[in-house]
Amino acid sequence: MPPTLASLVHHSALKLTVRAGEDRLDVPVRWAHVSELADPVPYMEGGELLLITALKLDAEDPEAMRRYVRRLAGAGVVGLGFAVGVNYEDVPKALVDACAEEGLPLLEVPRRTPFLAISKAVSAAIAADQYRAVTAGFAAQRELTKQALNTGPEGVLGALAAQVDGWAALYDASGAVVAAAPEWAGRRAARLTAEVERLRERAAPASSVVGGPDHEDRVELHSLGTGRRPRAALAVGTAAALGTAERYAVHSAIALLTLTTERSRSLHAAEQRVDAAVLRMLLAGEPDHARAVAGDLYGGLLDAPFRMIVAESASGTAGEALGELAETVESAAARAGEAVLVVPEGERLVVLAADEGAAVAACSAYAAALEAGRTANEQGRPDEGELVVGLSAPAGPIAAAAAYKQAEQALSVARRRGRVFVEHEQLAAGSVLPLLADDAVKAFADGLLRALHEHDATGRGDLVASLRAWLSRHGQWDAAAADLGVHRHTLRYRMRRVEEILGRSLDDPDVRMELWLALKATSTE
Repeated sequence: MPPTLASLVHHSALKLTVRAGEDRLDVPVRWAHVSELADPVPYMEGGELLLITALKLDAEDPEAMRRYVRRLAGAGVVGLGFAVGVNYEDVPKALVDACAEEGLPLLEVPRRTPFLAISKAVSAAIAADQYRAVTAGFAAQRELTKQALNTGPEGVLGALAAQVDGWAALYDASGAVVAAAPEWAGRRAARLTAEVERLRERAAPASSVVGGPDHEDRVELHSLGTGRRPRAALAVGTAAALGTAERYAVHSAIALLTLTTERSRSLHAAEQRVDAAVLRMLLAGEPDHARAVAGDLYGGLLDAPFRMIVAESASGTAGEALGELAETVESAAARAGEAVLVVPEGERLVVLAADEGAAVAACSAYAAALEAGRTANEQGRPDEGELVVGLSAPAGPIAAAAAYKQAEQALSVARRRGRVFVEHEQLAAGSVLPLLADDAVKAFADGLLRALHEHDATGRGDLVASLRAWLSRHGQWDAAAADLGVHRHTLRYRMRRVEEILGRSLDDPDVRMELWLALKATSTE
């Protein structure tokens, strides 16, 4: 604790006597300053014990003393020491009354106690307090380092919470609470997610101070990480502002948590090379070799049903979004204790994650949020460079190549439909007809049916409608003719005209299929 007026009063060598402000002696003293100026306020910083002999003051003038004491209190002076036996044999009553009225502690300094002795006592107490703070800080650093080595981030948070007499929480790159200490602090830390998100938008290192959700505590937020975007954040909640020792502990925790959450670039690059090699082996149909290379790195991921995720952008402008998606997937997997394989490939990101796991759910949620917040262009397609994601159906290690192809197909459909995220299962469970809305398919249909539309435009028959009715009835003449309200011989004549104009036989099932799809494609316009 720093020196206080009470500690100076109890200092046996100083022999100080309290003459006013007895109830405010617990205030800390930042320094002891001697000044005989009539107005020393311009030279005060606040927190000082001002020592005077009233050499230039009319200490017996009540009004002058009220103005003098009021200025001192307003400047943050915490106490006034008056030396007796120099200019005044006793402390003037006007000064005592003024200090009592203002609530400013007034200490009587005996003639045998030099001001220098008081200054030395204050200086020694401040130095001792700083030494205790530094010593406590080093002790806290040793304890935090031991916990980081033995128990990881959870141990660091527990030791930090004990050091600051409060609570601490660690957030991942997505802003979710990874760990908290004590255990009850998890719910309180979760309420600060919005503040953590705002902190992540600032370049690292960054920090902020916020009041608790219910103003029950003071919370400091610190970003963790060495890159432009922080990989994690630390929250420290206390009842009051941190002291010097507590500040040492927080800074030590920041350094240690950064080391434990920020992997070195060389190690990260090596892990990515292993991930890429394992993925290539799986796609090449060599699951046994992939398992041999991976060892225990991915747990049972390569044996259990998994999903393949492929994300990419039309240009390099979405690199940041790909990085955020990778962080989101990895963080979700880490929280759930799942293994995940993430391989960046230029403007594409490939992810292999457990089926029905947290990583797949986080990817879906991220894409949904991105789609909800984006602004589509006039064609209803994603803006150039925007993230597009495709998800495969569940697969095993032998079918990894098929799953990759499914994810690519889903991604292609998502881009054509102006979507951010499409699952391959949605395509298999739905209809092929929505795919006919593609511009290339419509162009093919228009070209195939153009001659028939031109014939009908002359008023010489309704070949397009007749062809649609005949195909919809699977070539049944009577049923199709009844639908059109014409004789079956008339319908036969029209179908011969269709064959003549197109130069293709309706007996060919491929021709009938192409004509039917062309009719469907043009009917969607």
